[in-house]
Amino acid sequence: MNERERYLPPGRGGPSPAGGDFRDMMAAFPTGVSVVTARSGTARPWGMTCSSLCSVSVDPPTLLACLRMGSPTLHAVLAGGAFAVNLLHGEAEWVAALFASGAPDRFDRVAWRPSGLTRSPALVEAAHAVADCTVERTHAAGDHMIVVGAVRSVTHLHHDSALLYGFRRYGELPRPVPAAAGDPGIGVDREE
Repeated sequence: MNERERYLPPGRGGPSPAGGDFRDMMAAFPTGVSVVTARSGTARPWGMTCSSLCSVSVDPPTLLACLRMGSPTLHAVLAGGAFAVNLLHGEAEWVAALFASGAPDRFDRVAWRPSGLTRSPALVEAAHAVADCTVERTHAAGDHMIVVGAVRSVTHLHHDSALLYGFRRYGELPRPVPAAAGDPGIGVDREE
């Protein structure tokens, strides 16, 4: 095997890991939990739990979410050209489970309101922040669609934690306590 062959991506000259191995590896990668929501026009709201979320750019504010092909939520995102990313707070584990279940009455069981710009559902009691986005582009990748969204507005809600998921269980990350005035804080890099 030459040097070039050694570093070829899976599917291009080397074996790919079994789906279960890859799923186990990614389950061990702790990440924040969000619910992506959308409406196509004035139609009913759709939403799904999503932990495949990533910031792309700060200038302009851009993020991406990976949504399962064939999901009604993805269909609403694409048809409406907009979506909201609801970052769940630490006490909203039940909301993550509800939106992962596909229950048809999920929006009847949570408090929500249309977001300011795109009118996508903002989960006002379950989220600590909501990003209102318009679809910039999409890219099919395996059994998911990568949706790149331009963030049009961000709403911060008053909650003191974020919901995390890793090792197939939920956890909570509390907000840090602000340092006292004049206290540089522990572990804060400062330029002298």
